[in-house]
Amino acid sequence: MRIFLLFVFGICLSATPSVSAAPQADVLQLPSCRYCGMDRGKFAHSRMLVEYDDGSSVGICSIHCLVVEQVNNIDKTPTSIKVGDYDSRMLIDAEAAFWVIGGERPGVMSNRGKWAFEKKADAEAFIAASKGVLGSFEDAIRSAYDDMYKDTRSIRERRKMKRMKQMEHG
Repeated sequence: MRIFLLFVFGICLSATPSVSAAPQADVLQLPSCRYCGMDRGKFAHSRMLVEYDDGSSVGICSIHCLVVEQVNNIDKTPTSIKVGDYDSRMLIDAEAAFWVIGGERPGVMSNRGKWAFEKKADAEAFIAASKGVLGSFEDAIRSAYDDMYKDTRSIRERRKMKRMKQMEHG
């Protein structure tokens, strides 16, 4: 009986689709962040895709780099801003997403996390497990702008330390 149950469990497990089995089309087309160079496939849970009214698009790793993109392209009008759902890694509408700001998990390119969820229940479950505050896209963008100086300073310090370690061992 145990062998039969293990066999059935194995079949069910192998039949379950894997979210990360194949990179999504946007990651294949735009594999790394324009600003920091991070692998957008590795950070599929925070990656973003911005499409502009002139037909151009940009792939970035996080809402931190989205803020950099917005500042650098102030005269371009986005027609679509998508973000990776934290759980499924699928791109969703960033403005319709339920955002969790803060909590125990540090963000991507930021000390304070900003995570997007397609479903409110998923965001609430994340908050129950890791804390944070439920917010809108507007709240998340505002938080990213507010955090920019401190986050940029932290990134510079980490990169400086990394260079120093490389020089010691290199």
